[in-house]
Amino acid sequence: MAAAHPPDADKKAGKKRGRRSGKVADFRYKRPFRHDGKSDCAKGQTRAHCQSENQGSPLNQTPNGKPQAAHNGHRPGEAYAALDLGTNNCRLLIARPSGKDFTVIDAFSRVVKLGENLATTGKLSDEAMDRALGALSVCADKLRRRKVRLARSVATEACRRAANGPAFIERVRNETGIALDIITAEEEARLAVLGCHILLEQGEGPAMIFDIGGGSTELVLLKPGGKIPRIIDWQSVPWGVVSLTDTVGRGENNRDARMARYAKMREIVSGSFAPFADRIADAATQDDIRLLGTSGTVTTLASLHLELPHYDRKAVDGLIVPSDAMRDISGSLSAMSPEDRCTLPCIGNDRADLVVAGCAILESILDLWPAERLGVADRGIREGILRSLMAAERQSERALKALHDNRIGKAE
Repeated sequence: MAAAHPPDADKKAGKKRGRRSGKVADFRYKRPFRHDGKSDCAKGQTRAHCQSENQGSPLNQTPNGKPQAAHNGHRPGEAYAALDLGTNNCRLLIARPSGKDFTVIDAFSRVVKLGENLATTGKLSDEAMDRALGALSVCADKLRRRKVRLARSVATEACRRAANGPAFIERVRNETGIALDIITAEEEARLAVLGCHILLEQGEGPAMIFDIGGGSTELVLLKPGGKIPRIIDWQSVPWGVVSLTDTVGRGENNRDARMARYAKMREIVSGSFAPFADRIADAATQDDIRLLGTSGTVTTLASLHLELPHYDRKAVDGLIVPSDAMRDISGSLSAMSPEDRCTLPCIGNDRADLVVAGCAILESILDLWPAERLGVADRGIREGILRSLMAAERQSERALKALHDNRIGKAE
């Protein structure tokens, strides 16, 4: 499952690449077009694509049902949305443009454990799918109540790997109106970089961004310099906090068992990283190398480093932490019993079972990319999606304006 080609590798290689999604929007929760001017809501449906009559449709739709952007540019009050259904979490972000950036106006996050036991069964369980559908129903309700101009909803590793992943996606569409796009690991890495690269520590050396997910981990090597980073190599491995925990098991009866379990996790992950580590070995020895991580693992460990009584995004997002401090915290957590980990602030029951696997992945990353400091990002795929949507809108508006000006010029 590991991928060796960077998302923007040159096209002259001529190799058939994994499917790159062409979808940039999810319109299924909007009121569908009907030739008779009536809405399907009139039939008593309560699906998420049915909007109230006084809300209107942020986008025009053609008779064939395909979305078409309105030609009068962004309207005040309209918003953009990004939904990320991962192996462990379901997250939604709704924002309005603010210059070239955006302001978040609504957000939602829930642990759904969609990939629970996937590593051993190869399928999404009924219980996991029900949990995810419950969270997605909340998201659909939020999308209905906001004037969302464009949205994109993506699913990652759990749905990529599960034999019943496509069937689940169809069930989500039928029951909530949300059309999830199962993106490749390649696109997942690209969106994560787009969403958080602004937090990279300043420097002239090569940089790496990583994303420890529930079912996979992406590592991306970036060329130094430039406002927009250029990806020069990357790797995705099928080990995240859920998949690694399920594969190794939960034998934590005593300290020796916990240490043996942690060593096994480190061995598995380091073995998967080995081809990538060989390719980037020269870059890893350069001066001023930089490292940025986006995941629940790094934000949780950063919170422990700061000794926060409860999670504070403002304190964590953009923080620079000594890598050795993160290693020390990882070692301490791996030796603790699950009960002791539950008592720690910012971990609790939800993360106590999975954080050790995240620590094992993080330490393996620090082995292959020994940066002295680690940047922490509480942002990633969702922000990358929002930036992509807004950039595409601006580009479209510029093209329409140019076409309009050209027609006026010819008329004169």
